[in-house]
Amino acid sequence: MSSRAPVGDETGRKKICTVGLTGGLASGKSTVARLLAARGARVIDADTLVHELYRPGEPGAAAVRTLFGAAALTVDGSVDREALARFVLGDPGSLGRLNAAIHPLVRRRVAAWLDGLSACHHDETVVAVIEAALLVETGGFSSYDLLAVVWCRPEQQLERAIARGMPEAHARALLDAQAPLDEKRAVADIVIDNSGDRGALDAEVDRSWTEILARCRTLRG
Repeated sequence: MSSRAPVGDETGRKKICTVGLTGGLASGKSTVARLLAARGARVIDADTLVHELYRPGEPGAAAVRTLFGAAALTVDGSVDREALARFVLGDPGSLGRLNAAIHPLVRRRVAAWLDGLSACHHDETVVAVIEAALLVETGGFSSYDLLAVVWCRPEQQLERAIARGMPEAHARALLDAQAPLDEKRAVADIVIDNSGDRGALDAEVDRSWTEILARCRTLRG
């Protein structure tokens, strides 16, 4: 993958090494995030930030109301994510407008989190992992020092999503709305293979964490 301008050099966070972590539906991205956190990474979940932004009175809820009206909100003014999905799933134009409104809000909150890490860690290199689903689709991965992609086979994504209780038609629609994992893998700095069992994933995360640390030390050493 071509090199990117280090985020720390642009923002003053010279000891923060940023890693975008992405994958796809049922690829195991959140599991990998937890395993990286257990190994010492600082982790933030973009979807959690979206949930916060969708609360009553938050700017994300206001943006959704502007785009889709009160039908996309619950009675308390928070975003009804199921209703919102009906507006955007299968409608690239609506999804694009939603992403254009929400992603800048998420990026600002991630930036504030990184600033907080930088204030607490002046002399040591810190690995900050930003877990997000659409880093490749939106081009957001270019803002981070490294891109890590959790990969498995497409049929495994579908099988795992259905095993979690998701209706097959809904799972297929979500997969169709995401870039294939092979496309994401092609632009990754680090690929974490989750096509095996949990023991194999633990070994993959160990290998990937060692590689992340080595690359971050080179970038921030």
